[in-house]
Amino acid sequence: MTLALCGTSAQADTFTFSGLNTGVTGSVNITLLSNNLLTITVINTSTGTVTGKITSIGFDLPGNSAGNFTLVSATNPNYTLATGVAGNAAGIGRTFEFALLTGPNFNGGGSPNNGIVEGANATFTISGNFTGFSQQQIALAMFLRFQDVNPGGSDVATFNNCPPPPGVPEPATMVLFGSGLAGLAGAVRKRRNAAKVS
Repeated sequence: MTLALCGTSAQADTFTFSGLNTGVTGSVNITLLSNNLLTITVINTSTGTVTGKITSIGFDLPGNSAGNFTLVSATNPNYTLATGVAGNAAGIGRTFEFALLTGPNFNGGGSPNNGIVEGANATFTISGNFTGFSQQQIALAMFLRFQDVNPGGSDVATFNNCPPPPGVPEPATMVLFGSGLAGLAGAVRKRRNAAKVS
């Protein structure tokens, strides 16, 4: 049995996001995850043939994560935090515990240039109850809303890069490996004893 955990709260991890319908991309660097604080840096990596601006960031946390969430700081002042936000863009159909918005809702509104433009980034610190969440769970809960995609289109990007964990040997494999080492040690000892006698 293997357990896939991509992120922990002990170190900063970067997670890659890809558009559901287009080639827009972004990444999220989680630099702080404690019981009551989350700091993320969102980077718009859509600088190639497909471009777009990140105008909303939604968080659909696992379990019953109701509570008070507050935006403590943001390097892009155009974002505001709202709770109980409908995530109805591109058929994702969910309600976010909270979302960072540059317009009136998750779908957007206003100028896309108020968001995170191509090649730029923004850092946000949010207070709230994050007890028991891993960085991977936070990344899986995030949705990046892109507008002005090539231009005029829109999309939602989700987390997509969980590297496979290293294989963990089954107990029976470990027993066989141990038996083989014991047999090898016995053969070497028997050979040394035979060499001493002759």
